[in-house]
Amino acid sequence: MKLLVVGASYRTAPVATLEQLAVPPADLTRTLDRLVAQPYVSEAVLVSTCNRVEVYAAVSGFHGGLGDICAVLAEQAGSPPAALASHLYVHYDTAAVDHVFRVASGLDSMVVGEAQILGQLRDAYHWATGADSAGRLLHELMQQALRVGKRAHAETGIDRAGQSVVTAALELAAGHLDGDLAGHPALVIGAGAMGSLGVATLSRQGAGPLTVTNRGADRAVRLAESYGADAAPMTELAATLSTVDIVVAATASTEPVLTRAVVSAALAERDASRGPLVLLDLAVPRDVEEGVADLPGVEVIDIDRMAALLADGPAAADAAAVERIVLGEVEGFLTWLRGADVAPTVAALRGRADDVVTAELRRLAQRRPDLGDDLRAEVARTVHRVVQRLLHQPTVKVRQLAAEPGGDQYAALLRELFDLQVPQTSPVDTVPDVLSPDLGAALPGAEPVTGADTVEPTPPAGGAR
Repeated sequence: MKLLVVGASYRTAPVATLEQLAVPPADLTRTLDRLVAQPYVSEAVLVSTCNRVEVYAAVSGFHGGLGDICAVLAEQAGSPPAALASHLYVHYDTAAVDHVFRVASGLDSMVVGEAQILGQLRDAYHWATGADSAGRLLHELMQQALRVGKRAHAETGIDRAGQSVVTAALELAAGHLDGDLAGHPALVIGAGAMGSLGVATLSRQGAGPLTVTNRGADRAVRLAESYGADAAPMTELAATLSTVDIVVAATASTEPVLTRAVVSAALAERDASRGPLVLLDLAVPRDVEEGVADLPGVEVIDIDRMAALLADGPAAADAAAVERIVLGEVEGFLTWLRGADVAPTVAALRGRADDVVTAELRRLAQRRPDLGDDLRAEVARTVHRVVQRLLHQPTVKVRQLAAEPGGDQYAALLRELFDLQVPQTSPVDTVPDVLSPDLGAALPGAEPVTGADTVEPTPPAGGAR
């Protein structure tokens, strides 16, 4: 069984495409079920955030797995696979492990080093566990990825350079408000994880008074009370907008919450001398309707704009330290994986030996019925000890050799020498770790998958929410 990552992020796709691909919580289990129902996919974890939609999968064949995953993503997006191909990246085996660990450590985040992605990966893992779509391979991958992320933040200074997407967005917003959020009234739309982070960050930076609104009024009230803010009903959104300078929109709505009509009504009541109304749209799908940015007196900062403006990465020393952690952890995981791959061969060899011993003891019992029970038991113990001692060193050695690069050849040789019938979970599929761009041809009628490569040595500032 092989690892395959297929996804799109702010680096490869515009927000409109990410909106199409985004899987709301209500549809996560159904989509996971669809993935593992595909012929080549046996395990799946789905990460769907405002900056990326990725599938981590255990597949029995590269091309078949790629086609299956893209078919499900295309169904989710309501688009033919060929239309998505140019926005997708593909990572296989070693490159897949490397990518997942880089995501977990914050190296692939829009704001490099931000820790929010760890919570999002944990949520994705919990969803997969609940849907029973994660098996042994992805359980190990996700648990190790979470450990890698914790190591990166605990052992390096990546946090000094990293920050949450909310913090980065508010820093951009401050540029439109004389460089300081303090004293500016603010509204947070949405009471989920991003909304809570928005309220906390605004409060810490001195913005206020703060107002929270949410479709579920009870959650808005609870969040507002936690920070000494006010709660307002969604039915009074336009009126509330007219009283604030900053808006953080982070709902799970499938339709825009801040429509042109709502924002126009708010602007009509708002004192224009207060400066622009700054709208931070941190949701996917977008909370701010297209065209709102064209209204006079409005500044919209969305994921697309953040990707363009947040070009500075962390300090080189911190990034290099995290790179070293990821490199070592990838090799450690691959060592475990290679050892896990040889385990069925070792089990088959020991099973073959047990079958031979059992057959010979049965034959002995038939030829020498005069042997007493005690003597037969002693003979059985002796033969088993001899076989176990003969097999011990070879099986220990083959496990050690299998843990080294190219070690799979030793397990294959063992199967050949002893004519072992081991169920093959891996295809005869010689796709290298470094994938060539023409692998998009695996999709019928698709253009080349331009993102089908390994992660670059030096990470750009880019993506996770």
